[in-house]
Amino acid sequence: MAETKMCSCSNTLSLHFTAAAAKPPHRVFPFANGVSFDSLKPPRSRVLSMAFKRSPKRLKYSAPRFTKEDGLLYVEADPSGGDSWKLDPVVQLLKEGAVGVIPTDTLYAIVCHLKSHSAIERLRRIKNIEPSKPLSILCHSLRDIDIYTTGFPCGDGHGHANIFRAVKHCLPGPYTFILNASKELPKHCVRYGTTTAKYATRKNVGVRIPDDAICQGILEKMDAPLISTSVKWPKDNEWMIDPVVIADIYGPEGLDFVVDGGVRVADPSTVVDMTGVPPRVIRQGKGPKLDWMVAEDDIESGFHAEDLIPSAT
Repeated sequence: MAETKMCSCSNTLSLHFTAAAAKPPHRVFPFANGVSFDSLKPPRSRVLSMAFKRSPKRLKYSAPRFTKEDGLLYVEADPSGGDSWKLDPVVQLLKEGAVGVIPTDTLYAIVCHLKSHSAIERLRRIKNIEPSKPLSILCHSLRDIDIYTTGFPCGDGHGHANIFRAVKHCLPGPYTFILNASKELPKHCVRYGTTTAKYATRKNVGVRIPDDAICQGILEKMDAPLISTSVKWPKDNEWMIDPVVIADIYGPEGLDFVVDGGVRVADPSTVVDMTGVPPRVIRQGKGPKLDWMVAEDDIESGFHAEDLIPSAT
């Protein structure tokens, strides 16, 4: 049976995981601040008896600063961002192709590195998302949006000469903006399908700049945005808002980590299509409809929010 030891010093926190000699050796991920975690192992199945009760599972995850349960790294972070050093192992894992769960200013999101094709394929398998369904990206700043999209429209033809100036007042915030993708966005993000199927071009991408300290703490340490999809119950079209329950349900499916920022409210972002004139709200969420936006019900539309970003956070 595995034995866990923890040593704490003024500037160094080390977690050592030892196993019986009969088990084969495996890789170790080196992290900053002297922290090291064993490479991820296939998780064992666990039974969730009462999904709506937090206390039993909370006790299992909350004692140490870091825990590693059946190959899943679980980090409990301060929602205010006061302990951002805890996010260093998560950032390192993401850069190495990991798939995990982080909080945003709306819902929890399953994320991976924008430029890791294998991680994106694994994210789709974990969430059971069809290759034909698009994903959105989480950006740290407007600079990321400028790089990976063609930007916001200069005007809407209805008296708003500078939409970008209006958008800046919304960000960071609970909005997903659908924009035209630039050539900088990797092909496996703007095209969908499998390696054996014919690719179909998707020119648009949903972008977010979440107003969340934990999410921003991760994004600012990354070298690119994160591919993102919201977390829902596998068989129900309902949001999952408790990170402990998310770890129990999706951990055995192959998640590498979960960042716990507390229970969220089931209120997704407002989705605004910026590819046409005027900007259209195609899903009303946490962000209020502003005067330069038009509701989808007010105009004819041949598609819906789920056709563009089915699981935007």
